[in-house]
Amino acid sequence: MASTCKTCGRTLVKIRGSQYEICPVCRAISLFNTKIRGRMQARLQRFVSDVSSRYLDDDQGQPSRTLALFQVHGRKRAVLCGVTYNNHKKKLEASVTNVKSMQQLLVNKLGFPNASILILTEEMDRSRIPTKRNIQMALRWLVQGCQSGDSLMFYYAGHGCQVPDQDGDEIDGYDEALCPLDYKTVGTILDDEINATIVAPLPRGATLHSVIDTCFSGTLLDLPFLCKINKHGLYMWEEQQLSNKGTSGGKAFCISACADDQNSADTSAFTGKSIGAFTFSFIQAIESETKHTYGTLLSSMRKKVHLAQQVVGRFVPFASSMSQEPQLSSSTRFEIYSEPLMLCPS
Repeated sequence: MASTCKTCGRTLVKIRGSQYEICPVCRAISLFNTKIRGRMQARLQRFVSDVSSRYLDDDQGQPSRTLALFQVHGRKRAVLCGVTYNNHKKKLEASVTNVKSMQQLLVNKLGFPNASILILTEEMDRSRIPTKRNIQMALRWLVQGCQSGDSLMFYYAGHGCQVPDQDGDEIDGYDEALCPLDYKTVGTILDDEINATIVAPLPRGATLHSVIDTCFSGTLLDLPFLCKINKHGLYMWEEQQLSNKGTSGGKAFCISACADDQNSADTSAFTGKSIGAFTFSFIQAIESETKHTYGTLLSSMRKKVHLAQQVVGRFVPFASSMSQEPQLSSSTRFEIYSEPLMLCPS
């Protein structure tokens, strides 16, 4: 009988010539030999705990100043990740501004404690630059010990991409992925892994909001329902998956910059400095209204994003024709124009 991954529930694959199995999605490895699996899993757990406690050590082997931050848990906590790719040709100047603006919104408007906000940018120290490993660890921290009543936020600004789907759960045949700082050497972070890490473990009563400012981001959390605008200007729910990827009873929402086949853009039209058009529209919408529904939030953001495109289009040929439609996906269907936005304070 085939074993299943304890992290994401997928069927494990036997590694040829080895006594181990590997998960094709999250790459977790476990023993194929059931007689010694229990004993080895206990040893592995002790090893993982030890590695986690030393994960943020600095170059001299001393505990990093950020170790305490990774141990903070509150009813509200967030991971804010901005990748500028300073040494790459496709540098994104707006990413750090995006993150700082989101941090101010969370603290000043939404009541998130500064101590429970983990920031990953290239301006930070070595343990908090947005490498693949650091982002993966930060996402695990976000949901660790999560319980009913918790409100979690994952924000990402950087490059995104699409890759051919390998497990047959995507309608369009492509997985969406984040591009960490070191993606050229260690690869991307697939939507399957993101879902398994921060969506699947959500317990009943817990809420996750992901705000994703990147290209090809419509279904980046692999949530089963996507709310798309139709030709009449109305948002309608569509099922997006060929397999069921739910939570453990909690609610997950993803508010993303554009559809899976679209690009997201930066703008300096409103602030004088480069910021994501989607990020700016999200912040402005939240700050201007305290009683948003998910529907009114989408409508407000859509107007601001389109205005930004029109302004840029006056100066950049063809820019105004580059469509960008903010998207909402969710772990459940609901009436978007009557459901209060759960991020906003009551």
